[in-house]
Amino acid sequence: MSSQDRLTMPVGEAMFTQRSIRRLRPDSLPLEDIRVFLEAAVKAPNGGNAQPGRFLVVTERKQLKALGALYHEAWWAKRKEIQGWHTRADIPPTEKTYLSASRLADEIGDAPLIVLPCAKRGTPGNSVFPWVQNMMLAARALGIGSVFTTLHPQVMERVMALFALPQDVEVFGCVPMGYPRGKFGPTARKSIGELTYFNRWGQPSPWA
Repeated sequence: MSSQDRLTMPVGEAMFTQRSIRRLRPDSLPLEDIRVFLEAAVKAPNGGNAQPGRFLVVTERKQLKALGALYHEAWWAKRKEIQGWHTRADIPPTEKTYLSASRLADEIGDAPLIVLPCAKRGTPGNSVFPWVQNMMLAARALGIGSVFTTLHPQVMERVMALFALPQDVEVFGCVPMGYPRGKFGPTARKSIGELTYFNRWGQPSPWA
């Protein structure tokens, strides 16, 4: 069966139930499912069909643990830099997304798989990020959760060394993936009336 034939979930269902899955089971993912969501990824548009993106797929437990430790350091470096938080106790109880993200920082090394989307330095993000979204939607259709996150510059050189990445390669993000501990959507989002203008900035849309 082709990868396309495996993706039978309606695209509307995949889009409207996709959410950031930060609590992942450690169960390994079938190689065939990994192939499906990667093949879906590279079908996304990219500038001039140059296909500059590359995926570094990490499944080796030792490497996952090492990357997890770096991610944990990176996450807290960013929180200290932006919010002045040093430990979970500093996060206000109302900041539920950050509390959830802090748990991901603790547990990301236990994920069964992490994908690092990469490309040559200078590659525009619009030739990489559509691949990532395709990958995550296809994973959703297979019952696999994911979340797109980033790494702090404080750890980037060590990440590069960990995976023997050439210096002319840029890491665009970090996508832990696995079967969810919990449920997919529906999600809570602002209405398009709040987020959309028509014809000029500030002019309300028909849905305002």
